[in-house]
This record gives sequence, structure tokens and C-alpha cells, in this order.
Amino acid sequence: MKSSFEQNGGTYRTVGDYRIPNITLPAEASKSLGIWGVKRKDYLMKHKRVQFNIMFMNGTLWAHLAEIDEQASAMFSRLVEQMKVNEYITEKLKADDQMEWVAQMNNIEARAREIVNHEMIFTA
Repeated sequence: MKSSFEQNGGTYRTVGDYRIPNITLPAEASKSLGIWGVKRKDYLMKHKRVQFNIMFMNGTLWAHLAEIDEQASAMFSRLVEQMKVNEYITEKLKADDQMEWVAQMNNIEARAREIVNHEMIFTA
């Protein structure tokens, strides 16, 4: 009698008295993720375990994480630039008062991170 794993094309190897499934990660799993992809992976592992496991077993997890990483990075950059323009954070301010420029940029980046986290990373 074949197991459901074998019925779906899976194979086993025998090691001592044990039969171990021959499971390998897709080649794309070796690609490195950026900070947004890693955050999304952690979120799925901790809060959406079933979705994480389904995506992992289907082989769609790494493509999803790479896509989220790319989109979130672009969104973050776009938000930072828009906020800089809207709040008149210019190179002139940077030249005139570096500490104020750093404070304003840190504030903008923190707000942009919060938006990206809320909109893309910590969502179902």
C-alpha cells in the first residue's frame, strides 16, 4: 500500500531502519531576501503558520517573499521621497543644519516603515 506521499510522486530513501522522504527545496530558496522579505517570512511563520506551510509545500513561498521584498522596498523609497517633498526637506537644509536634517529624515523613514509594515508586511 502506497502512502499519499508516494501516490503524489514522492519517493523515500532508506537510512538504517527508517524511510526518509526525498524532499528538496526549490533552487530559488537559496536566493537572499532583503529586510522586507525576512520580516514577511517571520510574520507568516509566527502568525499565519498554516498559510506559511501551504506556500512552503507548494513551492510558492520564496517567490512570494521576493515579490513582497521588491514591492515593499519600492514603496518605502517612494514614500520617503514623497514625504521629503511635502515637508520641504531639501539639500539646503542638509547643508545649513545637518542635525535638523537627520532628525527630519529619521522621522520620515520611521513613518514610511510603519506604513509599509501595515500595508504590506503584517497583512493577511
